[in-house]
Amino acid sequence: MRRIFCRERPHWRALADEYGFKFHTMYGQTYWDESAYYRFSLKQIENDLEDPTGEIYAMCMEVAERVTSDDELMSRFQIPRDHWDLVRNSWKAREPDLYARLDLVYDGRGPAKLLENNADTPTSLYESGFWQWLWLEDKLASGEFNARVDQFNSIQEKLIDRLACIRTEGPDDEVLHFACCKDTEEDRGTVQYLEDCALQAGIPCRFVYVEDIGRGGDGYFTDLDDQIITRIFKLYPWEFMLREEFGKLLAQFKTNFLEPPWKAVLSNKALLPMLWKIFPGHPNLLPAYFEDELAGSGLREYVKKPIFAREGCNISIIRNGTVIADVDGPYGAEGFIYQAYQPLPVFDRNHTLIGSWLIGEQPAGISIREDSSPVTHDLSRFLPHIID
Repeated sequence: MRRIFCRERPHWRALADEYGFKFHTMYGQTYWDESAYYRFSLKQIENDLEDPTGEIYAMCMEVAERVTSDDELMSRFQIPRDHWDLVRNSWKAREPDLYARLDLVYDGRGPAKLLENNADTPTSLYESGFWQWLWLEDKLASGEFNARVDQFNSIQEKLIDRLACIRTEGPDDEVLHFACCKDTEEDRGTVQYLEDCALQAGIPCRFVYVEDIGRGGDGYFTDLDDQIITRIFKLYPWEFMLREEFGKLLAQFKTNFLEPPWKAVLSNKALLPMLWKIFPGHPNLLPAYFEDELAGSGLREYVKKPIFAREGCNISIIRNGTVIADVDGPYGAEGFIYQAYQPLPVFDRNHTLIGSWLIGEQPAGISIREDSSPVTHDLSRFLPHIID
């Protein structure tokens, strides 16, 4: 694993305009960065990232089985009591899911370590599945890379296949709605990419903003044209939905969701101490504990994480009682978990994080984010990668 400087493609910004990649620069800061790339060996990809990703996700599914069967654990995971049956029944029915992204610490030498599972609303999908692959194709076409160079990236084809598989569970003419919040260009780009994949899978699609979803009189949610929503992909987190006014309708209404309600367990930071309880000492896990377990844990260097949080908000890094990093944000009301501190590796003064994607339960590719800060956040740069 190496970080290698390279020339930017002279036409990439025009290409981004052509393909609708509108968020390559955000708030005046570089987001997509092709002034460098990361190079991996095939052994590193297959043995250190791909195989562990599948194994970690299987362990996460074991946690889902245990949590949905236990009232005390449902409380630990801050699932509202009124929605326990919704989450449990969703799991028992194994309602189909679409995708997830594991965030991993990996330096190219030791085993990758899980930081968290973005199992409900992971973004950077378009950049991972399409845009970095287009970058590689251009580099190959220009002769800058030789024909042996590849990329760990089957995200798009697996998305299309997975969506086609999910379609078979409904009527042939069922419309798949897609939703995200207004005024979020990155989220809209992610959803548009998924719409494109669904169309390639032969699925009729409609878009509706989350704020515009209404309540129909026939047991379904509806869009602005009063078309019933039988199935919807929503880039909107379950921890919000279960606490909002319309949340009380979720169990009553017949609308099916991607991601399904059981993903409220896997997208939850309480997953981390549960994994450590069930699989203590696993080489791809970091010791992690609930708040009431910290005193007896022996941890001296750890990260304090809200049970619900996004984009690195409200994270604190503590070493021997001293806070060395502290990120503000709106989260933390539901409590915190504590995970052993594993610093991100540093390449050319950049702290580097691996995102390992799963489509269904299949490892499908990686994305790389880097930042000058030890905490990755929403504006951290995205860099492409190759297998050489």
